[in-house]
Amino acid sequence: MGLCNCKPVDAIMKNITVAVDEDVYRRARIVAAERSTSVSALVRDYLRSLTGGEDRQELANTRLFAAMDKAKGLRAAERLSRDAAHER
Repeated sequence: MGLCNCKPVDAIMKNITVAVDEDVYRRARIVAAERSTSVSALVRDYLRSLTGGEDRQELANTRLFAAMDKAKGLRAAERLSRDAAHER
């Protein structure tokens, strides 16, 4: 695989509709914003990983980030404040 995972210009994208609960959608939007991407891109990447459209390393990365998203204490908001971290 080359350096770019770009789609050919003539690639046809299929629109789909997915129903999810409001809380799941809200959390997905937050994750997408944290990764500077869209919910559509997250879903597309997830479906690609399910269907073998990624190589092993990309799939491992996707799973790692998904596990990190679920883990507690890894988000900046859940860590010590700056002042607390710098107390001596």
